[in-house]
Amino acid sequence: MEIRSFLLPKSEVSYLKTSASMKEAMDRLEAWKYTAIPVIDDEGKYVGTLSEGDLLWKLKCTPGLHFDNLHEVPVTDIKKRIYNECVAITAHMEDMLALAADQNFVPVVDDDRVFLGLIRRRDIIEYYTRNITD
Repeated sequence: MEIRSFLLPKSEVSYLKTSASMKEAMDRLEAWKYTAIPVIDDEGKYVGTLSEGDLLWKLKCTPGLHFDNLHEVPVTDIKKRIYNECVAITAHMEDMLALAADQNFVPVVDDDRVFLGLIRRRDIIEYYTRNITD
């Protein structure tokens, strides 16, 4: 099976651009009920994943930062504590499965690292639950 069959396309998921603010990140996570969100640059290339924990640590560790001035902090200024690896759309299932074991979702990119969408761990588990027989 190709990993393409698990792809949730970019048009159906939320992501942030590197130009987004911390306020926009928090609003987007809340609106989409995400705990983490992919971040892409102006060329559409995947640069990382921002998590709720990253936002909380930034808020806790930045003197003078509060909810009223979150719009002043670019997401590029927020340290990402965990780097979610991406997988190429041409990768083997084993590559994607290894990443899905440690990540809620796996960002999928093309050969130029342009973000194509993501694969949710939940979809992988559901597929194997339906198709594995004893």
